[in-house]
Amino acid sequence: MTPVESILLTVTTAATPLLLAAIGELVVERSGVLNLGVEGMIVIGAVVAFAVAQLSGNPYFGALCGLLAGCIFSLLFGFLTLTLVTNQVATGLALTILGLGLSGMIGESFVGEAGIQLEPIAIPLLDQIPLLGPLIFNQDIIFYISIFSVVGVSWFLFRTRIGLQLRAIGDSHGSAHALGISVIKTRYLAVMFGGACAGLAGAQLSLVYTPQWVENMSAGRGWIALALVVFASWRPLRVLAGAYLFGVVSIAGLHAQAYGIPVPSQFLTALPYLATIIVLVIISRNRRLTLMNTPASLGQSFVPDR
Repeated sequence: MTPVESILLTVTTAATPLLLAAIGELVVERSGVLNLGVEGMIVIGAVVAFAVAQLSGNPYFGALCGLLAGCIFSLLFGFLTLTLVTNQVATGLALTILGLGLSGMIGESFVGEAGIQLEPIAIPLLDQIPLLGPLIFNQDIIFYISIFSVVGVSWFLFRTRIGLQLRAIGDSHGSAHALGISVIKTRYLAVMFGGACAGLAGAQLSLVYTPQWVENMSAGRGWIALALVVFASWRPLRVLAGAYLFGVVSIAGLHAQAYGIPVPSQFLTALPYLATIIVLVIISRNRRLTLMNTPASLGQSFVPDR
């Protein structure tokens, strides 16, 4: 493998969890729900995926359980905010804190154990294409799912009746309810999808990115995913571009050090978050860009008329 291929491969590995978490949160926010618990769902998915893979010896089963763990964890958020109508911002923050604490407790006995890694799945003939072959057609299954999820979500939101209904709820849940659309049911399904994507993103961290369990290994990726949704103006294809841009930022400093460029390690750690702040500041200065595609009912609770 050439140095260029090696760098690009690490970029795709770093970008995949961001892409999955962000595309799931995009669907959630398109329905008008703001879930700040992405970080907690990612880390829960990571610890469950690692634990199940270790106990069963099957990383695919581990990844599936990580996905389900994120989905189940999101149901707690859904019950509190959609059924009990609690504040979405406060509940999401509480979910993140709960996820970080619970994952530390679950994963305590797995710290230091060598993990089982998801092996790449080579697509015959296509994996022989120079540069693109190893980069795109010789990857793990979670990478393929992340790419298909972007295409699927884009088609779902803009080419299907249910996607139109979901966007209508995000823009005006009162009007959607008046038209007979089930607001709460649709939002529950959106929240579950977002949780599943976040859980799978966590599984990628503990089974592919670094096949081991380290407490708080999500390392703020949930917050970057939230920023990516805003950066992308709630458009799936822009999320794809943004995730890989942040992947480049995350990896660039490490490779700079490897090639002898003196970069402080503390700066490398802060670089992705610094980039997130810069992007948000740039976006916030353009009010038209900020409002473009923003769901009008985002973060607003809905109580159906009785």
